[in-house]
Amino acid sequence: MSEAQEPLRLSKRMAELGLCSRREADEYIERGWVKVDGIVVDVLGSRVLPTQRIELDKRAAVAQTQRVTILLNKPIGYVSGQAEQGYKPASLLITPDNRYVGDRSGIEFTRRHLAGLAPAGRLDIDSTGLLVLTQDGRVAKALIGDETKIEKEYLVRVEGMLSNENMALLNHGLSLDGQALRPAKVSWQNENQLRFVLREGKKRQIRRMCELVGLKVVGLKRIRIGRIPLSDLPMGQWRFLRADEKF
Repeated sequence: MSEAQEPLRLSKRMAELGLCSRREADEYIERGWVKVDGIVVDVLGSRVLPTQRIELDKRAAVAQTQRVTILLNKPIGYVSGQAEQGYKPASLLITPDNRYVGDRSGIEFTRRHLAGLAPAGRLDIDSTGLLVLTQDGRVAKALIGDETKIEKEYLVRVEGMLSNENMALLNHGLSLDGQALRPAKVSWQNENQLRFVLREGKKRQIRRMCELVGLKVVGLKRIRIGRIPLSDLPMGQWRFLRADEKF
């Protein structure tokens, strides 16, 4: 049997096809909401061939539409994910009092919107700006999956001198953790601030890139993810991603 015909875990194949995340796939399989070539498969760990047809029950589609994505303007001092070293997770800011008055999603906030809410990408504790938290595995995969092509834009205040040669390296030619970085778009925004546009998100990537060319980062703010800008969302406040918005 060729490698292309090797059977895969059903949940993995569903994630590859963009139907849902692997965690969601397991849930749908257990509920009997997945059909393979027209037959319900409800056993976790089941395997399928790449050529087989996979369908989701309408109930899975309804469940997906009820999952929310939240946009937060993260302040300094909060970590993106789980609490660590005494620092609070950014998800604690998702409260009715912190909701942006300009939220036009029409969604009524309830406690269920906090269940399974996870950051889709990191933003350092000492960085500010747009952080996405989502219940939707499809959104998470689109933003942080290995094949993502979605841009993230940052404004970065720096100290130090930057030669033309090192500016070229920031755009392409640096490596971190033994891996070459994808091409970036780096340019001067003003005399002490750089604009970075990346398509990946290694840990503390921008700060480490700047260190490699002799710059010190003194401020970092994410202002856009894909087609979604931070815009006028106030610091420490959040809003729902609207149905008409796509990354």
